[in-house]
Amino acid sequence: MRCVSRLCRVGLTLGLLLWSVTGLLARPSFAAPFFFSTGNPDGLMGTGSRPQSVGKMEIESADDFVLTSPTQINSATFTGLLPLSLPNIERVVVEIYHVFPGDSANPPSGNVPTRTNSPSDVRVDARDTAAGSLTFSGDALGAFTVENTVLNGINPKPNQTTGGEGPAFGEEIRLNVTFTTPLTLPPDHYFFVPQVQLSNGDFLWLSAPRPIVAPGTPFSPDLELWIRNAALDPDWLRVGTDIVGGTPPPTFNGTFSLTGDTVPEPSTVVLMLSGLSLFAWRGLGRAGRGSRRRLP
Repeated sequence: MRCVSRLCRVGLTLGLLLWSVTGLLARPSFAAPFFFSTGNPDGLMGTGSRPQSVGKMEIESADDFVLTSPTQINSATFTGLLPLSLPNIERVVVEIYHVFPGDSANPPSGNVPTRTNSPSDVRVDARDTAAGSLTFSGDALGAFTVENTVLNGINPKPNQTTGGEGPAFGEEIRLNVTFTTPLTLPPDHYFFVPQVQLSNGDFLWLSAPRPIVAPGTPFSPDLELWIRNAALDPDWLRVGTDIVGGTPPPTFNGTFSLTGDTVPEPSTVVLMLSGLSLFAWRGLGRAGRGSRRRLP
């Protein structure tokens, strides 16, 4: 009977240990919520950002964020401008890039004024409605005017400075994106690239104040908004400094937010599991000594 009782203790202890491991792998109870935002649109700039489609080359607009610990990003929002005709949203893509020179040819081509602090040549990861790894909903926020735009005037040097393409008027929309496959990223400096394909016309990503102000989440260094099209790839241009120009040139952020959870470092998980194992071993040892003392 004592052996059966001890086996029960062993089974219970191992069961608790397995339950603890499963919980750690699923979502550690000590994970902290993560949230980042650049704030609200400021009405100064709208930039094209779309995947390639029939008759339209790809355009990518990119703004940066920093992670100080491993993070699982579960959802995002970004705000843009739709044409007044309110075309259908056919596809949404979110891409993540490192900061140059990561994932890049170095030295670069020389086709742009600089690649310092730009996004890298190739992306780290992506989620796409076409692949089923992203779902979205939209909140129509009303009529909105943006003072300047960049859509077609994305040129290599020496013709990069166009001043922009002038104002645009349309329907402000906030896209709420859920990653059905979360983005899990180590600590680093990244760029966020949202792309929207419409049934007609073009989506413009709206700028946010730089530096970030409330209700945004300030951080440093906060890099400016970059853009490229398929013809400029793998290089990038700064929307304010290179394309709009001026003395001094304006600089912009893109309007977006990220929500998720920090992920504990592997060493933290190992230490916790080691502690659980030691607790289980000591419990079994005490149970064994108790059984021996009860022997006649």
